[in-house]
Amino acid sequence: MRRVGTQEIGSAQGELLVSATIEAVRGMRDVLPAEQRQTALVRGTLEATFAAHDYTPIDLPIIEARDLYLRKLGEELAGKVYEFSFAGRELALRPEWTASVLRAYVAHLQDQPLPLRLSYSGPVFRYERPQRHTYRQFTQVGVELVGGPSPRADAEVLALACSGLDAAGVTGYQVLLGHVGLVRELLGQLGLTERTQGALVWSMEKMREAGVAAVREQLGEQAGEPPLGLELPPGMDEEQARAWLLRSLQAMQIELSSGSRSLEQVVARLLRKLRRHDEQPALERALDLLGRLATIRGPAPQALPAVASLLAEAGLQAAAYDELRAILDLAVAHGLAPAQIALDFGLGRGLHYYSGLIFEIADSAGLQLCGGGRYDDLVSALGGRQAVPAVGFAYGLERVVAAASPAPPPVRRVALVAPVADEDYAYAQEVARRLRASGLAASVDVRGRSLAKNLSDAARRGVAFVAIVGLEERDSRTFVWRDLSRRDEQRISIDEFTL
Repeated sequence: MRRVGTQEIGSAQGELLVSATIEAVRGMRDVLPAEQRQTALVRGTLEATFAAHDYTPIDLPIIEARDLYLRKLGEELAGKVYEFSFAGRELALRPEWTASVLRAYVAHLQDQPLPLRLSYSGPVFRYERPQRHTYRQFTQVGVELVGGPSPRADAEVLALACSGLDAAGVTGYQVLLGHVGLVRELLGQLGLTERTQGALVWSMEKMREAGVAAVREQLGEQAGEPPLGLELPPGMDEEQARAWLLRSLQAMQIELSSGSRSLEQVVARLLRKLRRHDEQPALERALDLLGRLATIRGPAPQALPAVASLLAEAGLQAAAYDELRAILDLAVAHGLAPAQIALDFGLGRGLHYYSGLIFEIADSAGLQLCGGGRYDDLVSALGGRQAVPAVGFAYGLERVVAAASPAPPPVRRVALVAPVADEDYAYAQEVARRLRASGLAASVDVRGRSLAKNLSDAARRGVAFVAIVGLEERDSRTFVWRDLSRRDEQRISIDEFTL
């Protein structure tokens, strides 16, 4: 005898075999009727808020080509994608909506006038560690504003995200803003390569949490030692550096063949490694600057001057700083309270397609409800004819439901039609159709219970009305209408019934 789930299964001849209980997959959850009603109310509220701001719904496949999500997701999220091979294709379950919406834009909507305001709602899948309010399947409800440049479009979606939470009854939430474009602009002025800039930008959260030393160690491990002990002479452009490297390798009698790689590929790879060591002084300056920037977090009126002071001290300028100021001013014009907004330059969001503003909204307990930002390069990265400015955000629906003030349960205008005998069943169906046509939800007893049991069951389920039909009612085309809350009843003609 062995135990499977909660059932014992016998293997001896003659023993009764009982099927094992099958439970929900770890990280997934069942949403039962009471919670589903509340979820549907919140989802409807958010979608109505989008519609009031002229956002049009779009629906897209849950399964996409895996490459769609591996191009720009970033290492952390890419490692959480549910991916699989089927019929010779590499596929994935959708881990987020933005890349899918932009794929659809490139495929179908590039000729549409801009801006395009699109909204969506549906499940996404990520291999997260299950914990409170964190599931491996959850629902994103969000928008994408395609063709809307900063700062106006940024302020619009930021205000829209707050409007949806207000409508859903979420109070005491906090808005955190960062700006990837500001960080990239500063790094560009320090002369760092695009590759190094990207590594630093997406290390900001780690820098804030673990310090500059942890990021320096991580970058050092990635760079390794200078290849072959070579050091690139300063001041060389790309062509000069390639020629110097080739001469050096030939003088050292280094064999340049490397399997399937061409000579150009080998030289380019070695040159990238040398460049990383060549930019070490600039990298140290960048680490110092970003380490200080990552610690700037707080209300905008205090945080903005701190950023300005840091830029002045470093002798750097950033147009993105002025853009961020404009976004904040416009957000207030949209009705956001300045006290709700804080700046956090250590904010990373984990998605590598962001190019400007990024933001998160958390409830009073710190639970993240919403996140989004600007991604001006994503359309071209997905094969678009040209770069198109775009910005968007998504709520985690289950988290918004948890943070929202519970709505009172809706009054259920439900009726049970109770036939007295089998011969009354067909007429009971006619009565049910009449009730539904009048705006009631109605069901007919299918278990053949007695009238007393039907009345008892209706009261237990919270059914408001019972329509009783028997021989007399069939003959007179009436039914007995019992109001369980009032404890009264009356006979009503089926042809004259109205609410």
